[in-house]
Amino acid sequence: MSKKKGLIGLFYIAALCSQSLCAQTRQMGIEELFRLADEQSKSIQTYRTETEAANEALKAAKAQRLPDVDISLSASYLGNGKIWDRDFGNAMTVDMPHFSNNFALEARQVIYAGGAIGSGIKQAELGKLLAELDLQKNVQEIRFLLVGHYLNIYKLDNHIRVLKKNMELTEEVIANMQARREQGTVLKNDITRYELQKEQLNLQLSRVKDTRKIANHQLVTILHLPENTEIRPDTSLLEQQVITLTEEEWQEMAKGNNLLLKQTQTAIQMNEQKVKQERSERLPHISIVAADHLEGPITIEVPVLDNNFNYWHIGIGVKYNLSSLFKNNKKLKQARLNVRQAEERHQLAQEQVENAVQEGYVNFLTAFTDLRTQENSVKLANENYDVTNNRYKNEMALLTDMLDASNMKLRADLGLVDARINILYNYYKMKYSTHTL
Repeated sequence: MSKKKGLIGLFYIAALCSQSLCAQTRQMGIEELFRLADEQSKSIQTYRTETEAANEALKAAKAQRLPDVDISLSASYLGNGKIWDRDFGNAMTVDMPHFSNNFALEARQVIYAGGAIGSGIKQAELGKLLAELDLQKNVQEIRFLLVGHYLNIYKLDNHIRVLKKNMELTEEVIANMQARREQGTVLKNDITRYELQKEQLNLQLSRVKDTRKIANHQLVTILHLPENTEIRPDTSLLEQQVITLTEEEWQEMAKGNNLLLKQTQTAIQMNEQKVKQERSERLPHISIVAADHLEGPITIEVPVLDNNFNYWHIGIGVKYNLSSLFKNNKKLKQARLNVRQAEERHQLAQEQVENAVQEGYVNFLTAFTDLRTQENSVKLANENYDVTNNRYKNEMALLTDMLDASNMKLRADLGLVDARINILYNYYKMKYSTHTL
């Protein structure tokens, strides 16, 4: 019997754990979020791999400066030859050595290619830079996404705290009303209306908790933490000192750090190198050539000489593609248009970044104004609630007045929490706009 009870107990504990009651609570700050994302985010790892591939592409481009070396070795069976007159009469068989060998070693070093090799290396360097900028930009995007989920959880936790506090006040009011009902000074209908408000608060609390679960799951998924991890924001977050720069200072910070501007500027340089590469096609390519050949037998003699023949040479080779004079014009024009398009995109990006910073700064200032307004609203709502509560206790106010005061206090408390979190959100949004997260 005791074993049966023990098994039932273990089953009960397992059931509780399956309902996330055994969730692992982990308190962390924003900096730890960023560190975990850098280490474990699949998105960041993808861009990091792309950067490594771009680095290998740069090495491959630099390898084009090295000489081209070809080596060939062959052995074959030679059949006997035939000799005819010019009218294909008087055929005669020529005995041939049946073993043939051929060995060749050739080396070619380009000394001038019209700048094609240098341009290719520069493009690879710019490609690596673009990959690094893509990685940095993805890091900024992931961090801002994490901040959004993190602050949302902080906001929802405060909503839960405020709702629970208001439920406690509601329960106190209900208890007082029940006592007064026993004295015959309060109708049951009045208690029912407050109990209805309590149920509405319970429903609202349940919805907020469910929303928090969703936000927590999204955050845990991005960080690749165990599924049962429950993240608790740093309670001192709202005490963080927010840097209040001027709009001009934020704009200068964006000009120096915004990755979109760096990407579009790099794209201009990339297209300029492509123009140089197209120009190089219209210039001669000069290289030093060296070769050594070993062949046998010597078949240019009759009878055939069953000997090995070795010869070598060294010299300078010049190659010029005459067709590029009339074929390459369109490609060169296209490359120049791509440069102009890249410059226009850079100018457009400058406008977009400037507008984003200006909009973010205005919203940042508005968040401070909203906070001051909400602080005054909470103060007035608390005063109104205390006065209305006292009047209601002294039978000088209606139940509807009490309900209005309670709802006003709840909205004010929630608004204050949101206003405080909103300042931090807009601050981090400014850092994201300037890519200084």
